[in-house]
Amino acid sequence: MDMPEWPRHARAWVARVFTAAEDVIYVGLGILLAGSSFILLISGLINFGQNLLAGSFAANIVGLLDRILLILLVVELLYTVQVSFRERILVPEPFLLVGLIAVIRRVLVLTAELAQVHDIPDEVFRRFIIELGVLTPMIVALVVSLVLLRNRKGRVAAERAMGTKSNPQSEREGIL
Repeated sequence: MDMPEWPRHARAWVARVFTAAEDVIYVGLGILLAGSSFILLISGLINFGQNLLAGSFAANIVGLLDRILLILLVVELLYTVQVSFRERILVPEPFLLVGLIAVIRRVLVLTAELAQVHDIPDEVFRRFIIELGVLTPMIVALVVSLVLLRNRKGRVAAERAMGTKSNPQSEREGIL
């Protein structure tokens, strides 16, 4: 039984309004993320120059590394927004990549901070080790997830090119 004409038009109109609102929000997020990246980059360059001229570059390398990885994280978030805006779908890979960068950033900063501290109390050292112990499996899980998603995409693309249909059951069996 077909739906009457006016509810169909109303649904289409509401869908267009929501799509327009989504586009405006994505553009706003993109502008905020791009602006944040530029500001972080400029302030990082200024700090780099000041530390280099003052001869304190080696002492401030951890802060610079943290800033560089934060900029990379924001740029990856910007890419995620751009993909979502362009493709009109939510793709998991950029989110996994952002998570991976965030975890690696924390590991690098944590180990750099640990290397700079001498005579560290046992409790603080234990906390460092526990945090590293939690972050390491997170890195492995994120990398495995990215590899599995890329392998699945390659197989689905190959099946499409050959003209065969992939069904969800065969995709699940291929991943496991």
